[in-house]
Amino acid sequence: MNILVLCTGNSARSIIAEVLFTELGRPCGVRGHSAGSDPRGEPHPMALTVLEAHGHDTSGLASKRWDVFARPDAPVMQAVVTVCDSAAAETYPVWPGAPVQAHWGLADPAAVTEESRQREAFNATYQALRTRVEAFLKSDWRADDPVSLRNALEAAHA
Repeated sequence: MNILVLCTGNSARSIIAEVLFTELGRPCGVRGHSAGSDPRGEPHPMALTVLEAHGHDTSGLASKRWDVFARPDAPVMQAVVTVCDSAAAETYPVWPGAPVQAHWGLADPAAVTEESRQREAFNATYQALRTRVEAFLKSDWRADDPVSLRNALEAAHA
């Protein structure tokens, strides 16, 4: 099952969620992907630092436009999760397979410019996303049942 995580810049929150869905979801057959409407061009260095500090592989991560997942040759998504309010409010492409949609709004840790507080903000974002991904993975959902999938994603945000 493929889950696409969207954030406008695709450099912090969505990158972290992509890694968490992929690594924690591997036993359940879940694969995370991420993209943005106006990608920054590369993952935020602090996002990579925090992921690596928690033992995650960051090789191959990239900041990319969301339209790459609307192409006919793109993997079919079963769910699309927005993690920033601006991405949730945007009109995005029509995704092949008509995936369910959910919103897990979080403050942007990259907006914290004071270096001593930035790592703390990224760690808090990592923990919030990890908690939500773990709650989703432990819940009762089926990839072929859009209602159970949407309910599980929404419940994980509560």
